[in-house]
Amino acid sequence: MNELKRKELGLQSRLTNETFKFDERYGNGYFSASYFLKTEKIIKDNFPDAMVTMQFFTRKPSILCGVDEAIALLHTFAKNPENLKIEALNDGDEVSPMEPVLKVHGRYQDFGYLEGAIDGILARRTSVCTNCSELMKVKSPNSNVMFFGDRDDDPINHKGDGYAAYVAGIKLVCSDAMGEWTGLQGIGTMPHALIIMHEKDLIAASEDFHRAFPNDNLTVLVDTNNDVITDTLLVARHFKEKLFGVRVDTSISLVDKYFDRNPVNDPSVETRGVNVTLIKALRKALDDERFNHVKIVVSSGFTAEKVALFTKENAPVDTYGVGGSLIKCTRSFTGDVVNINGKAMAKEGRKEIHSDRLQEVKYPIK
Repeated sequence: MNELKRKELGLQSRLTNETFKFDERYGNGYFSASYFLKTEKIIKDNFPDAMVTMQFFTRKPSILCGVDEAIALLHTFAKNPENLKIEALNDGDEVSPMEPVLKVHGRYQDFGYLEGAIDGILARRTSVCTNCSELMKVKSPNSNVMFFGDRDDDPINHKGDGYAAYVAGIKLVCSDAMGEWTGLQGIGTMPHALIIMHEKDLIAASEDFHRAFPNDNLTVLVDTNNDVITDTLLVARHFKEKLFGVRVDTSISLVDKYFDRNPVNDPSVETRGVNVTLIKALRKALDDERFNHVKIVVSSGFTAEKVALFTKENAPVDTYGVGGSLIKCTRSFTGDVVNINGKAMAKEGRKEIHSDRLQEVKYPIK
């Protein structure tokens, strides 16, 4: 991202290994495909002084992320990093298909073995950032998004995924790990387990939660009994102004009991899971009893397409909790050697692409 956007997000100029804390085994090739390591040896033995240019690109329009991390990787583990010339775009930049986002100029044996790791970093971060950006574009301006990416992937990805979501504009995360690179702290409501442990006594579970964490905004999970409106009014009448919000997390396999009392005969109207009709009815029920202050949080199976539908139908959602759909890898990256000793040289169909957008990144980053 450019310097203005970095300042808006509260980040330093370029993030370094001080932030990313890379596994030291990158340095001995532990994370590199074996053929990169074998190639490094052959190049070192036969073309020790050859200068190459490697450029990285993706094939889909994207919101770029992972560039700072890739540069920090090079500065930390490349041999003689001070002799590399690195040109790059910024995290948060919109990029076009085949547009170079990173160029590295130097001796192949100094950095070539990191090609696969750079591809992977750019692919993961850009995928998450792009997915999050697409969702942010279709949500209502009055709604927030909480990044629920904790349960759909290996926890080792939490830090990078949380950063990518942050670059896309999502400032609510569910674990401290997701906010490690940005300074955010994990927040949340309560799990079904807490309510089940209280034998589905929603008031008792909520009382214990509020007693244990009195400074948290009390947001109660209300779908455990599959009767969202009844249970919402139960807790609203009990807690009154103390109740900050309710979260609806109904499984797509269930139809809430509201529809038993209010049958819908139109097959085009969705009644399963968390749906527009249920959420509108919930808002009305709260407002009818003057609980206008109570916020509505929704989760369970939300995608950009589902959020867009809720926005189109003016569903009164204050916060979307979204996870699995945001962490799918939808972008891949490729690194190509495109120039050797000043001579254009690349595989058929590829060539070095000039870009006025690339900025040189000096070593070391200060």
